[in-house]
Amino acid sequence: MIDLDDIRLYLPKYLSPETEGKLFTDLRGYPATIDARMYGFIGKSDSVLYQGDGLNAMPVTNLPSKEIKNLPCIVISNTCDINPESEKKYATNVVYAPVASVRKYRALLLERQVYTEQQAEDHLRSIRQQEIAPIFYLPESQYMQEESIVFFDRVCNCEASFIDREKLRGARFFSLSEFGFYMFLIKLSIHFTRMQERVDRRY
Repeated sequence: MIDLDDIRLYLPKYLSPETEGKLFTDLRGYPATIDARMYGFIGKSDSVLYQGDGLNAMPVTNLPSKEIKNLPCIVISNTCDINPESEKKYATNVVYAPVASVRKYRALLLERQVYTEQQAEDHLRSIRQQEIAPIFYLPESQYMQEESIVFFDRVCNCEASFIDREKLRGARFFSLSEFGFYMFLIKLSIHFTRMQERVDRRY
């Protein structure tokens, strides 16, 4: 188990003392702090798309199906990479993943008899505590009408220019707080960059 004081070594170095103290307090209270404190980046710029932002209607596909649906999504791409003001020699794409309802996910598990009701509740409890690597939990709040989840193995992408930055304020329905963003990065790192994959890649 990691000593909470060691967490300070991994906190972002650019934070103000006030923000760092608030983040550390929320981390100390984990998992009880996985609530509305996950949201609320009040200082966001209306025209900047941030990693971890929720967008209302993004084109989502589930290949090999050719069907395209417009669904709420969370931005996976790094903020700098999708900033149109960043100097690049090529057009960039934004990577994102759909946001799904926990209520509908639970109903689907029971309908397909994947779990019994008790097993489904235990599974959802683990999700709510961010214990399942490929699933990011988004609690209900003023920004989220119902508790939701993101599957990191359902990522999609489209041209960054598809998102009208002049209308971003209306399209964005949440931004993560410093605590929410920290949790998001931890989950992304665990899912995509596990160093201990237990595979001997001999050559």
